[in-house]
Amino acid sequence: MAGDDLHAWLDREPGMISVYAGPLGAPPVWTRHAEATHYAASTMKLAVLAALHRVAEAGDLDLDAPVEVVNSFTSARPGAPPYSCRRAYDNDGEVWDRLGGQAPLRWLAERMIVRSSNLATNLVIEHVGRPAIAEVWRLVGARHSVTGRGIEDFAAREAQITNLVTAADLAALLDAIATGATRPGPLASPGGCAAMLDVLCAQQIRQDIAEGLPADTRLAHKNGWVRGVRHGAAVVYPDDADAYLLVVCTTDDRTDARDDVDARQLVADISRRVWQARHDLTILTPTGSPAAPPPSRR
Repeated sequence: MAGDDLHAWLDREPGMISVYAGPLGAPPVWTRHAEATHYAASTMKLAVLAALHRVAEAGDLDLDAPVEVVNSFTSARPGAPPYSCRRAYDNDGEVWDRLGGQAPLRWLAERMIVRSSNLATNLVIEHVGRPAIAEVWRLVGARHSVTGRGIEDFAAREAQITNLVTAADLAALLDAIATGATRPGPLASPGGCAAMLDVLCAQQIRQDIAEGLPADTRLAHKNGWVRGVRHGAAVVYPDDADAYLLVVCTTDDRTDARDDVDARQLVADISRRVWQARHDLTILTPTGSPAAPPPSRR
């Protein structure tokens, strides 16, 4: 399916569908509403992961030192009481099983990604701090993305403090991690970026983008979903072509919004079409509509 057909297809779908596709370390070949903001859901955990490695490399944290596993966190809303998160809304019972005990930050960061643990995420945020996460977004040149609060910080949400991403900003962050594993980059040392890639490649929730690929395809992946929202962000590593970035963000605010199963399938369908073009991604570029360059790094 050529670029023009892709746009026509997605124009018929409800809601906001943003796409960024292109090779690593180069401008995209296909963008669609790539600068539109979406509620981040769990894709914000990518920035939390990068912030943790930056803080550790600065010598301010030891990734292997045990920390207390608690369920009480500082709200982003000034003056608000501590908040907590609920086990019923988490995907990872292993972190909850350690509640009241200790766990290394490295392990918590892994669970935050591979099982999308909310409890682990809030624990990591508590140790690195929101300014460190904001610095990650700044370093990759993000234009609109922000990680303003932890998960289930309802007092902050009521104060309009939220977490936002764009497809372009998520692509810039993934690009910095992936290219930073082979040469010095803005986020962390090559060793630190390689460690982040290893965690992302160990993702156990292989949905949406992963479902549009052959089963054994290597990819560094993080997804996120809540009602009306389904996102996937990945670096895909084909055996027979160069690696490429694919980010798809979908938001459907209608009262009769598409079911998550349908949104997940939509992202998988986009992934499948990009995979089919992996030997020449330029065929995805719509006629007369060159893809915009990625955010410039500062």
